[in-house]
Amino acid sequence: MDETEFWEIVDRTREAAGGDPEDHAELLVERLVQSDPDSVLDFARHFESRYHRAYRWDLWGAAWVLLGGAGDDAFDYFRCWLIGQGREVFEGAVHDPDALADLLDDFDEELDGDGEELGYAADEAYEQLTGVDAPDLGLAPAPAEPEGSAIDFEDDTAMARRYPKLWQRYMAD
Repeated sequence: MDETEFWEIVDRTREAAGGDPEDHAELLVERLVQSDPDSVLDFARHFESRYHRAYRWDLWGAAWVLLGGAGDDAFDYFRCWLIGQGREVFEGAVHDPDALADLLDDFDEELDGDGEELGYAADEAYEQLTGVDAPDLGLAPAPAEPEGSAIDFEDDTAMARRYPKLWQRYMAD
């Protein structure tokens, strides 16, 4: 499976789910079990490499603004959700996290931002296909710390300066 096919699967299943992350994960599993186990592992590698790529302080800050706070787990689930938004949103956010203000049509913190189940979809599909847990993907281990410089998420002035569009759209009273 190449990168284009990976993103096509993500996009088709998200659109069919109407943007609901839980439905998206279910549809993704249904789609992946129509593939062979090697293709499911390829999908998992694409997903995992993007998940690691999004482990960045500046993206965590954007998640903090969008979610009104984001601890370790929330940021993990946010990164899964971000991948689920498709290539344009993902790449745009990795390039410039503040651009999420323009890239997202809408953001409902009750529904959006938590794609935990998306992170398990390939594993679940592989297990359904083979009856065993997915093997190690052969990727480099996850980084110990996010890329970039740490950010003080509690400093509203600095956060508003760093993420002016997101702050204006989601935090301004």
